[in-house]
Amino acid sequence: MTTILHIESSPRKQRSASLEVAREFIFHYRQCHPSTVVKSLDLWSASLPEFDADAMAAKYAGLSGATLTAPQEHAWNQLRSQAAPLHEADILVFSVPLWNFSIPYKLKHFIDLVSQKDILFSFDPEKGFGGLLENKKAVVVYARGLNYMKGSFTPAPEFDFQKPYVEAWLKFIGITDVSSLIVEKTLFGPDIDTEARALANRQAQQLAATLASPQHTKPSPSLT
Repeated sequence: MTTILHIESSPRKQRSASLEVAREFIFHYRQCHPSTVVKSLDLWSASLPEFDADAMAAKYAGLSGATLTAPQEHAWNQLRSQAAPLHEADILVFSVPLWNFSIPYKLKHFIDLVSQKDILFSFDPEKGFGGLLENKKAVVVYARGLNYMKGSFTPAPEFDFQKPYVEAWLKFIGITDVSSLIVEKTLFGPDIDTEARALANRQAQQLAATLASPQHTKPSPSLT
């Protein structure tokens, strides 16, 4: 039985393109595998703790092998709890709108909390880093108001700090089977917005069928 975790980082629940396309993917994946369990983590309603002095002290105590104090242990257990759904899921689905050419601060907050040694990655002085979320798949839906294609006034190589960051982070924590769905030009008026969403939804349906297939063994290419 497959477990999907949908991580929602858009507060725009009714008109969010990233949420719409992610839900389209999940719906069609469940059409192929009705027993799939779907869980949601809405970062706008989740109680995300602060990465405060106790959490920072626990981080460095863990790096040095020192014993944690009671407050540090509590802070570290909170971080483990935040990361637990990532470990439990087989497929991670992210809804990621582009904010200021990057990701929403709620998603960055979550990433900063859970990206810790022995929680999402390991570290060996001789071998370096190792991701702890191996053998999982990720589907990331990126929504953008403008056009980031080559030749636009916001070409991706200069302005896109959204997709490269998310993919670098996923690779760092051990997820290499990553598929991307991109919805662009959502601010170009209702006709273009409707067409862009419809195209992305069709791609989401195709991707769901591909990932649900028993023959799927390799990372899927980005769909744009």
